[in-house]
Formats: sequence, C-alpha cells, structure tokens
Amino acid sequence: MDNFHFSRPTTLTEATAITPPPTGAFRFIAGGTTLVDLMKLGVETPSLIVDINTLPLDTIEPTPDGGLKIGALVRNSALAQHPAVLRNYAVLSQALLSGASPQLRNMATTGGNLMQRTRCIYFRDTVYACNKRTPGSGCSAIDGHNRTLAILGASEHCIATNPSDMNVALTALDATVHVQNKGRERTIPIQSFFLLPGDTPHLEHPLEPGDLITHVTLPPPIPGVQTIYLKLRDRASYEFALSSAAVVLGISDGKIHRAQFAMGGIATRPWRSSEAEHLLQGRAPSAALFRQAAETALHGAHPRSENGFKVELAKRCLVRALTLATKTA
Repeated sequence: MDNFHFSRPTTLTEATAITPPPTGAFRFIAGGTTLVDLMKLGVETPSLIVDINTLPLDTIEPTPDGGLKIGALVRNSALAQHPAVLRNYAVLSQALLSGASPQLRNMATTGGNLMQRTRCIYFRDTVYACNKRTPGSGCSAIDGHNRTLAILGASEHCIATNPSDMNVALTALDATVHVQNKGRERTIPIQSFFLLPGDTPHLEHPLEPGDLITHVTLPPPIPGVQTIYLKLRDRASYEFALSSAAVVLGISDGKIHRAQFAMGGIATRPWRSSEAEHLLQGRAPSAALFRQAAETALHGAHPRSENGFKVELAKRCLVRALTLATKTA
C-alpha cells in the first residue's frame, strides 16, 4: 500500500471545502469495505483520504412530502432493519440483507454502496489489462473469464457488472442521490447516477472531484404496492448475483396499475427497461405476460464466451419475481 495523506473533518463544511490535490486521487472513506481492499491490491492509490465518519450523515428521517431521507453514513444493517424501510420499502431491506455478510453490512454505508466498484477479476488484478482501471489498456474480460459479467449495457471497452444489491432496489424505487461540494448542492436521479461504459469505462458516475454524497431520498410509498427482491447466485450467501430483480408492482381490479423493476448481476449498471414496464401497465397479470416482459427487458443482450446462460436465467428471474409480487398483492 502506498503512502497517503489523511484528513478527518468534523463538519460537512470542512469536508466539502477540501481542495483535491493536483496529483493523485482524492477519496472519501466511511466503512472502507471496498476502498481499503482496492488499496491493498494496488487498484486504488489515493494521495489523500478524507475520513467522513464523524459527519452528521447517519440518520433516517421522513421527508416533507412523505418520502424517506437516508443519510450517506447510514450502515446497511441499520437501513435494512429500519421500521420505515420494512413497512414502506421492503424491497430495499430484502436487497440489503441478501448482500455480503452481517459483519460487512454493519460497516458498509449507503454512500459507499452507491460508489461500490466492480468485482471483475481483471479490474482487481493489476497484472491484467483493464480499461476501467487504466484507460486505453484494453479489456481482458472480453476474451477471458467472463461468466459473471455483463450481457447488457456493455461495450467493446468494458463488460464489468455493477455488484451492488442495494443499487438495484434504489433504481426500482426511483431514488434520488444528493451531492454537495463547496457549499453547492445538486441532485442526481438514480438512473442518471450510473454511467454506461461506452468508450470511457473509467467514468462510472457524474461526480466531480470533491463531490460528497450526503443522502439519498425515496419518493412517498404508493399504497397497495407490493415489492420483492429476488437474487440468483452460485451459493446461498455471501455471493454476488448472477441475476437479480427488484420489483415494485401494484394490482387493482385484476389489472396492473403500477410496474417498476430493475435487474442486477447482468448489466454494467442496475438495469431498468421502461419498455417492459410499459408493457405490463393496464394488463391482467399472467405467466405469458411476464414472459413477454422478460423477453422485452433482455432484448439486445450480448453474451460473451462464458455467460450466455445469463440470458435465460435473467428472464426466469424476472418472471419469478413478478409472479411472487403478484401472489402477495
């Protein structure tokens, strides 16, 4: 691990007033469950680390419009067990509890999970070429071991998946990310927060140097809507998704009046298909309809040498999740 400077501001003003160094990366650290690992591997080599654990960003509270405000430093375990989340946003709790281990969930934070980096083995091993780690060096995964990698949203420069379960649920719930930098605040809709790799896979978020995520907001819950998170993986726990689905479904008078879903484990960002969602609206739930929606959602999938099975797996995952949500409606 390389040497670095360390700062521990005590106020939000101090934290967002820090000027990024002219050379080397600048990183905020909270739980450190990703950053410290990547520093040990030599993937991340920040010259300045800013510890934000003392900042007042660890609360969960209602918003004026009836939604929910989640501080960036709220630990995953606390968020998963919060009464308001369990009552109104159960899909988020289910997603969080399906990820990592209890020990990691006790440390990992909301903001850190949003910034969680891919588990692609070539990104995490500096011996191999990786455009996400070193722009222009190439993507070893395309012709390499790519069984767990993306079939949607990829490019010829990167096929790494977004590893987070929480991010999938937040995408299905239409969350908003709130950012502050030197007194300036801005909001980023969750669907605009994760960038497609294109020819710049090293750019993962629309964040500027010094931007600090302060909190996430969820819109008011919709009465009568059921939510489900389904995760398919190689083993029962402590494993990343091969395919997952976060579903928000509302049914009344025998027809679907609300349909929102996002998928994980199959794309370079949490994957949302507005076309498939629109297909479900106003129609009676059925196995045939759900299969049609799944076919639509996976349209354009581009599997590589080892991950072709993900196309059918993802379709079945979504159909099953929609079916489960229907049964609880």
